Amino acid sequence: MARDGARGERRPLLGQEEAPAGGLWAAFEGRKAACVAVLLVEILERAAFFGIVCNLVLYLNSSNFNWEGTQASRAALLFLGASYLLSPIGGWLADVYLGRYWTITLSFLLYLVSACLLPVTASSDGRLSLCGKMPKYPLQDLCRNQSGDCQPPAHGHYCAPLMYTGLLLLALGISSVKANLTPFGADQVTDRGRDATRRFFNWFYWSINIGAVISLLVVAFIQQNIDFLIGYTIPAACVALALLVFLLAAPTFVTKPPTGSQVSTMLRLALRGSCCGRVLRLRPGTLPSEAQGTDPLLDGKSQPRAPSPEEDLANFQVMAKILPVLLTFIPYWMVYFQMQSTYYLQGLHLFIPNIFQHKGTGSGTGGSYMFPDAWLLLANVVVLLVLVPLKDRVIDPFLVRRKLLPSALKRMAIGMFFGLASIIVAGILETKRLWYVKNNQTISQYIGKDEYFAAPLPIWWQIPQYMLIGISEIFASIPGLEFAYSEAPKSMQGAIMGLFFFISGVGSLLGSGLLTLLSVPERGWMHCPEDTGNINKCHMDYYFFLLAGIQTVTCVLFVWISVRYERQQQQQQPPNLCRACTGREGD
Repeated sequence: MARDGARGERRPLLGQEEAPAGGLWAAFEGRKAACVAVLLVEILERAAFFGIVCNLVLYLNSSNFNWEGTQASRAALLFLGASYLLSPIGGWLADVYLGRYWTITLSFLLYLVSACLLPVTASSDGRLSLCGKMPKYPLQDLCRNQSGDCQPPAHGHYCAPLMYTGLLLLALGISSVKANLTPFGADQVTDRGRDATRRFFNWFYWSINIGAVISLLVVAFIQQNIDFLIGYTIPAACVALALLVFLLAAPTFVTKPPTGSQVSTMLRLALRGSCCGRVLRLRPGTLPSEAQGTDPLLDGKSQPRAPSPEEDLANFQVMAKILPVLLTFIPYWMVYFQMQSTYYLQGLHLFIPNIFQHKGTGSGTGGSYMFPDAWLLLANVVVLLVLVPLKDRVIDPFLVRRKLLPSALKRMAIGMFFGLASIIVAGILETKRLWYVKNNQTISQYIGKDEYFAAPLPIWWQIPQYMLIGISEIFASIPGLEFAYSEAPKSMQGAIMGLFFFISGVGSLLGSGLLTLLSVPERGWMHCPEDTGNINKCHMDYYFFLLAGIQTVTCVLFVWISVRYERQQQQQQPPNLCRACTGREGD
């Protein structure tokens, strides 16, 4: 490995610095091994993640734990939220102490250890040793009915402290990997220019969905139809393999040392600005040396290998511009994470067909495997797998040649509108499903050992809402990653990427909090204790339409903020100061 003495940056000895034009991998020439390794690690990690989350609602709602449907959905949203919300911790560790490579390695170790909790609790002996005996009331049999005034006894959720603790530790490992693997992969090609970075993010997102397909086709089927023990052992094995690949590929990586965190500096500047009642800024055309002394915060010598005070101020200005854009993403993530929670719960209460026969055991009679509810996520994933390569190889080059490629912010706005369409479609379907329930037109179906009363509408009616979310990801999430990475100052890329995922987690947690608020007794739309396990006496359609209203307002706000941001970038960009102070790559 070659090391840049000035920056402490480690690069492969044979790596090329200039990327030739043309060809699928031309932009990554000389970095193919590193890029392939990062993409393979991402495939395995996402296969593990989707294997953990795809049937988490069913796992907690089943007779293994007997959690109510809304409580299982809230737990899934909490886990999803924490797996994004904790990302700044991993970004901060990488920026200040460990660097991205070692942060990813240690995070994978935590990920692996905590992922083993799920297969342990999937076995009856494991649950007994860790959680004790389940309380003597058969909730699944007691209250899974269409009528009557069944009132389950007050109780704490079985094994809840252990499960929440394990899921939060697991989320910490996942979030730290997430915050650092994305910019670490981009580090491998960032010196090749903006086009190479954009294409890397396209293929990185494609890899995420390859992992999702593998997990959904295999792991989700095993969990729902065969055994949760096997189904949760596979994700743990994927994490172990991802760690092994990452360690073996170390000699091919470009690695960068920790450069220090500017989080405290940004906070200090923000407090200083608020206390003084003014916005700290450098006038366009003012050199950093000329700005020295204009504010007490700019005085003093910079520390070795740390940004100068002028750079701190310029970075703060960049942060002040980026933050409103990222904050308006929160309602989009509130909608997005319904896919693994309430959309899934809705699917459990639609007619789920059998897919193929299998030989029975004991008596020799045969049976049928049920279509896994989690396979509906494939509608989302297939859209991404088809459209991302098409966009990367055909649509984007066509638009670039004609100078018609929309900016990242414009693509993000389009994605938000597709997300809005998805939640509206889900609300309409739920309204129709409840019509069948109110008219006593339900069917009984068993998923595993548990009985659900479902509307006779086939589960295929959910496909449009999943596909719309997939299209929204292409236009919102991928450009969002590109925006966060490319607009962030170099010394803060880890923190900004962590902030991007943090905001994703805020959206998921707010969705969970809203669901909790709507589950309060008496007036809550989602409060139906007499219907434990089912949602037929809840009003989840109102929840969907409320999210749609929030997202509508946010779409309008985002368009206004993004237009203002782009106008500021055009009018207030100092010609010689911008790149020096922000450390951003040229276009």
